[in-house]
Amino acid sequence: MSIYVGNLAYEINKEDLHEVFNEYGNVQRVYIPTDRETGRVRGFAFVEMESEANEELAIKTLDGAEWMGRDIKVDKARPRKNRNTFAGYQTNRF
Repeated sequence: MSIYVGNLAYEINKEDLHEVFNEYGNVQRVYIPTDRETGRVRGFAFVEMESEANEELAIKTLDGAEWMGRDIKVDKARPRKNRNTFAGYQTNRF
């Protein structure tokens, strides 16, 4: 399972997230997506922890908490949707 962390400050880095989530259990991985063109942080991240129980505790405790001047959104990450569409229509791959 993975945790979605949204509404993050743009100054955030992996070490910051690791430190905060490590209070709820062993953090396995932190991923912070960046804009392809600018390299700027996009304002959200994904955190994977050692156990689902630790992830649930982190979600329950941190969702809606104020951090770095923002109220963060913490929830279970949802699977990525198929992006093989253009204007809502499925594209053919040759």
